[in-house]
Amino acid sequence: MQMKKIIALGSSSSTRVKILKNAGIAFVQRSLDFDESGIKSINAYDFTYEIAKGKATHYLKTYPFDMPFLVADTVVAVCGRLLGKARDINEAREMLSLQSGSSISIITCMIYKSLKSELTDLSSTLYEFDRFKSDDLETYLESGEWQGKAGACMVEGFCKPYIKKSIGLESTAMGLSLERLLPFLELEDGGV
Repeated sequence: MQMKKIIALGSSSSTRVKILKNAGIAFVQRSLDFDESGIKSINAYDFTYEIAKGKATHYLKTYPFDMPFLVADTVVAVCGRLLGKARDINEAREMLSLQSGSSISIITCMIYKSLKSELTDLSSTLYEFDRFKSDDLETYLESGEWQGKAGACMVEGFCKPYIKKSIGLESTAMGLSLERLLPFLELEDGGV
């Protein structure tokens, strides 16, 4: 799909950029510096939704509403804990240790707004992982690829060979529920 119009991606995520590029969606990237520390919900779905909603509000305060825009947030839920982005390698190791041999949920909320319409999607993908091998884990940690990823989890990379079972969309786990976004964009773009 090649859209006729351009959207703004309110995110500094390289993974979200890759998802949009691979889907042929024309976009400009506009980074957001949204402070998530004020979100106190302990429910993973509420937490993710509140952050995405906060990002959408922050986007409108930061940038002109001169084109449709898309924001998103992703969190990993495992063992009753919510895992955001790791601050350092030790926190990443701790987060991945919780996921090793466990079942996890990766929840993404995305909000797309144009002058004509709005889409809010809150989706989750469930994974059951084998135990991570220590050498593989340390190589991944040293690579730095975990940086900027919710729960330091990379289902399209490091975690992929350890997936025993999955329910849901891989794109949701990567940070944008592409399969839910595309039909909406096609319908909206066709009306232009």
